[in-house]
Amino acid sequence: MLKLQNLSKVYRTEDVETTALNSINAEVREGEFIAMMGPSGCGKSTLLNIIGMLDTPSAGAYLFKGEDIANYSEEQLADLRKRNIGFIFQSFNLIDELTVAENIELALLYHDIPASERKARVAAVMEKVGIAHRAGHLPGQLSGGQQQRVAVARAVVANPSLILADEPTGNLDSQHGAEVMGMLRDLNKEGATIVMVTHSPTDAGYAGRIINLLDGHVVASAHPSSVAA
Repeated sequence: MLKLQNLSKVYRTEDVETTALNSINAEVREGEFIAMMGPSGCGKSTLLNIIGMLDTPSAGAYLFKGEDIANYSEEQLADLRKRNIGFIFQSFNLIDELTVAENIELALLYHDIPASERKARVAAVMEKVGIAHRAGHLPGQLSGGQQQRVAVARAVVANPSLILADEPTGNLDSQHGAEVMGMLRDLNKEGATIVMVTHSPTDAGYAGRIINLLDGHVVASAHPSSVAA
């Protein structure tokens, strides 16, 4: 699905040059569940942002579905991102003034989808993640686990081919974290490609492959010794 070839990212100010990613070579195949791990500052979030087309590389190639998009314009990237990628954030990123159903429907408003179909998709995905009984509630009326369920629903309601998750259980207790990881595992079994940044070895155990980063380099790529059941 995507391939990174000698990809680098350098941030420059007048006085300082910081290399966040240095000659990254990596590939994610369709249907994989990848966990990216490494210490803080190793480049995980930068790499996830580039994969998610929220940032652009300084050098190298980024092939998405066979096409090099490294030099795409912001407009081209936004269109490609809208059609292909769903995001799950550690901090949920829900809009406090909108209900659960409205937060999820937001992900469909930029698509050419009739209102009746949007409502049907939202209802179906709320059932899927077990949050339908909270459809009319505001985010502030939900637990952290429920808010992340809404965030997962919002990420998948447009049927993206790629789901990017940035520390999806970072603000959750172990029980709710396990529930969210179970949902991601099930989505992967249904065919979604998932790339997840995590510090948690437990969460990484749900992935089919772990990519380890250190100082902007990929230092290892291997299957976990035991994938969570």
